[in-house]
Amino acid sequence: MALFPSCAGLSGINSSAEDRAPADLEWLSNQSFNREGALKTHQRATDRVQAEEPASEQKRKESEDSHGRSKKRKKKKKKKHKKRSRDNSESSGSESDTIYPSDLLKKDNADREEAQVRVSETFMWLDDLQTPTDSPFCIDRRADRANWEYKSLYRGDIARYKRKGDSCLGLDFRRHGVNWADSGPEKKRVVKKPERYFCPSTLQRLRSDGLPALPRLSEGSAATSDSYIKLPACTEEQGSSTQAPVSWVNPLGIYDSGTSLWLEGKGQPEVKGDQQAVKVQGSSSSLLSARVEEFNRKLRENPTDIQMWLDFVHFQDELAFGSFSADSDGDSDMRKMSIRAVLEKKLSIVDRAVESNPTNVDLKLEKLCLCKELWEPAVLQKEWKKLVFVHPNSAPLWRKYLLFTQSHFSTFSVSKVNGVFGKCLSTLSAVQDGSMVSHPPLPGTQEGLLDIFLQQCHFLRQAGHTEKAVCLFQALLDFTFFKPDSVKDLPTRQQVEFFEPFWDSGEPRIGERGARGWNAWMLQQERGGWVIPPEPDDEDEEEQEDSEIKDKTRPKWQIWLEVETSREANNWLPWRPDKTKGQSEEDCEDPDRQVLFDDIGPSVIRVDRPDLQLQVILSFLQFLGLPGPSGRFSTTSSSNILLDDLAFLEEGPDQERPLTSYDLPMAGICAVGHMTFLSDCRRQAGLCKAGEEFLQNVLHQTLPLVSSQDQAAITLCWLQYEKLKVLRCLRSGNKRQLKSQGKRSKRLAKRLLKEPNNRGSLALWREYAYLEWLLGNLEEARNVFDTALGMGVSRGLNDPVLCNLCFLYAQLEVEQVLSGGTVSTSSKAVYILSKLAEGAAYTPFSGQINPVAILKARKAYEQALLSFLPEQSTDKAGAPKKLRRTSSLVGCFGLFQYLTMGIDAADAVYSHAIQKLIPTNLNSEVTDDSLRRCKVFADWESVAVQHVALLRHHTNTNVFSLSRLRLALTDAISLLPSSALLWHLYLQTENRYHSAGRARRFFHSVAKKTDSVVPYLFAITAERRLKQLLDSVQRSRHPGEALPGQPVIGLSNRIRCLFETATATEHGAHCPLLWRMYLNFMVCDGTAESGSGIFYKALQEVPWVKGLYMDAVQLFPERVQEFLDLMTEKELRLRVPMEEVDILLEE
Repeated sequence: MALFPSCAGLSGINSSAEDRAPADLEWLSNQSFNREGALKTHQRATDRVQAEEPASEQKRKESEDSHGRSKKRKKKKKKKHKKRSRDNSESSGSESDTIYPSDLLKKDNADREEAQVRVSETFMWLDDLQTPTDSPFCIDRRADRANWEYKSLYRGDIARYKRKGDSCLGLDFRRHGVNWADSGPEKKRVVKKPERYFCPSTLQRLRSDGLPALPRLSEGSAATSDSYIKLPACTEEQGSSTQAPVSWVNPLGIYDSGTSLWLEGKGQPEVKGDQQAVKVQGSSSSLLSARVEEFNRKLRENPTDIQMWLDFVHFQDELAFGSFSADSDGDSDMRKMSIRAVLEKKLSIVDRAVESNPTNVDLKLEKLCLCKELWEPAVLQKEWKKLVFVHPNSAPLWRKYLLFTQSHFSTFSVSKVNGVFGKCLSTLSAVQDGSMVSHPPLPGTQEGLLDIFLQQCHFLRQAGHTEKAVCLFQALLDFTFFKPDSVKDLPTRQQVEFFEPFWDSGEPRIGERGARGWNAWMLQQERGGWVIPPEPDDEDEEEQEDSEIKDKTRPKWQIWLEVETSREANNWLPWRPDKTKGQSEEDCEDPDRQVLFDDIGPSVIRVDRPDLQLQVILSFLQFLGLPGPSGRFSTTSSSNILLDDLAFLEEGPDQERPLTSYDLPMAGICAVGHMTFLSDCRRQAGLCKAGEEFLQNVLHQTLPLVSSQDQAAITLCWLQYEKLKVLRCLRSGNKRQLKSQGKRSKRLAKRLLKEPNNRGSLALWREYAYLEWLLGNLEEARNVFDTALGMGVSRGLNDPVLCNLCFLYAQLEVEQVLSGGTVSTSSKAVYILSKLAEGAAYTPFSGQINPVAILKARKAYEQALLSFLPEQSTDKAGAPKKLRRTSSLVGCFGLFQYLTMGIDAADAVYSHAIQKLIPTNLNSEVTDDSLRRCKVFADWESVAVQHVALLRHHTNTNVFSLSRLRLALTDAISLLPSSALLWHLYLQTENRYHSAGRARRFFHSVAKKTDSVVPYLFAITAERRLKQLLDSVQRSRHPGEALPGQPVIGLSNRIRCLFETATATEHGAHCPLLWRMYLNFMVCDGTAESGSGIFYKALQEVPWVKGLYMDAVQLFPERVQEFLDLMTEKELRLRVPMEEVDILLEE
């Protein structure tokens, strides 16, 4: 058959050989085509098509209504097919009627596609299909408009797959490449900051314990019992045979085996199982887990161990310390969540402990302290009330509850807290006298009662209600010393009911003129009444004529501060109507100055023991400003609440008196009438005129009520108060005031020494002689000293008072004569100390000393010191007496050795004495907390102060190593961290260095080990002095030159950090002096906004301190009315309202 019809003749197969086409036209013929086979195939296809036409037409009619659109498409395709067939037939010429097999195949394929389309375009279930098809799918031919709008298909319609490798099949990787990266927007890459030392991960790594460095033992050797690891011998001693192996990576033999293996590309050998176990045990996490397991095991075995439960609760901070302690500010929410989680964990532990020990108070207190951050204030206060109701006989619990009540700002008011104090004291009084049968009194209830009473008095003083505090002391003294015999056997509550008529009768009380006491008044009432002689007094009217405002041109807030301070200093006594002048209660201009019995009645307690009665008198005298031994060296947390006097930090030892300026240390508690703003430089030498008269009346009225020994102690405090006023006049530099005060003090001292009971008191003679010495009357002072020595020098070293007098006399002579660092043995000080040791009759110094007398005196001192320094003291009752003797005796012997042999001999004496005194004092401190207030620690401190003062004096006058002085200071402060005298000496010593690192480390180590806030206060004082020094150096240039340096930001941040650390502690959060210093520093440093925040933060901890509000008025004068309204709301004592200031300005 021909491929082309026009060439059919040329390509015929059946043609003869002659008719065949040439060879070049043979490609037009198909030799393999069979005409007969093709015709048969065509006939079979035609018959099949004709047989299927009726069935297909019937199906098309049935689906015509639902598939009209498909029908039109089919007709269009059919028309196109016919047209194409017609064209082909027309062009084919002679073969127009011929049907080719290709046309039949095309038709067959078209019919099959139509059948598939009909199936695929119909949405039906697979089970409804009549005949199975090759592709039973639904094809939606509608256009997707999303493909026009977006650049790509929907990501959910694209199959996911993982590409393995970046190559593409068929590409030459040397010439071509495919970028498989996503063409979308690139994500912002987070640059990881380098970890600093304060990052959590770094701190965690630093806190973790390092792996134990164990020596590698050879296989054949055994472990030795040496306590150290011996170092290998040097290479010269070992020889060439012991050198490291030489290889191509270690040609010089200087690398160890690990470095050589690393250079060779090899790893370390596998660690054996035993060594790996050691490393695992050395990790920090495993050690903490081991401690937790140990706690759990011990508490399972002994669930009644209270201290173990508390230690386990506190251990939770250490357990979670590394995870969130160093979080950044941005993670503050996470930090709060972590802290809350730790608190909840602690609370669950405490709940378990309370279940095992339901009657223990310490565990319940710990639970309330933890719930302070979790519970609402109302719920917390309810739980506190429930706890004190269950345990009403626990004085420490009441003290904690009172601190919570007076430091809770949202519910705080002075009247409310004062009522809680009264309820506490009345409840404990009922427990003490047996009225409350359900709860027996616990040991230490009387001391706890007195402590809580004194705490209430100081609370009222700090809140400005000094009149109520004075009345409390007056009522307690009358109730204790002037109680009628007829009511002594009654319970305390009934005694108070009998005491109320006397208080409301208007009769003179203790401290007032003509006071005779409750007993005399009741006796006179039984006889028919009381007659008061008229005592007119016109002196007070002259004082009130002076104007309170001196300069009306100043700002109003300054005028308010001046008037408030003036009235605080002059009007602190309670006001009572003067019947001789016809006054009544309505004549009082300030009703708050009148004190009703309802304000003080519930707080009246019984004090039966003589030692506690003396403590009441001395506490009242200290409240009025007299120095006293009790309470000065207390290290309990309750003493931190009383610290509010800045002179405690500023008034250190006098440089001009290096040996004797430690006799009267500051207590840190403001006296009545001296509570003012922090930066007030006007410090009155004593009390006002009415206050001094009140004080003298109290002393005259209380002296006959105690024993002769107690009378000597009270009189000594009186003379020390006069000496303190003279010292303040000396510091102020006012010669006129010093002269007048000196005359009054000398007159009083002579009058006291003329009394029969005081003529033989060497302590009073000592104070009078020292007073004359301070006033500059050296010859008169020496005559007084010689007179006193002539009376009692025969007592020898057995009398501690005589030793104290001779020690002061010798110190004063050394300060007067000693200027070059050495004193000859012919000095008067050596003569005084040798005469004391000799014990013979005293004669004034003539100028020569027998050397044999010096040797005898040294031998006597050694024997006396050995007798008063036992190896182990078991007699607790005699310990305070021996320690008192030892303190003065050690001072005399140490100074004697210094003057005769040198500083090394004196240092040896003090070191030996302190070494012997430490064990007994430490044992008494741990076992008996009541000894904190006794004179044991005062005498112990005096020995340490004498030692350090002598070393420092020798350092200033001679070439001497400061390391010994520093060592003595650090050892003494480590044992007495609350001693202000030692801290003053430490600051004066460390100020000579420009590097403060040593002092900072020492401050930090001491502060961690004590519950006193004193180390923090002196650490802050040291940093502030350093900052002031650097600021003054930067500004000490010529007036025309600019300041070259920047402000010392580092020190400011360090001081702020110290304040934050101190206020975050339990013993520093309620210290008024600390918060007032913090507020003053922030404002003076230029951060007034932060200072305002500190003020409101301080109100949450010490809302009762009036001085804090006065500081705020001075630092933020534009908000003075806001602070005054806040004082009025919290019922603090406001003596001058702003409206009264306006009236005073108009007059």
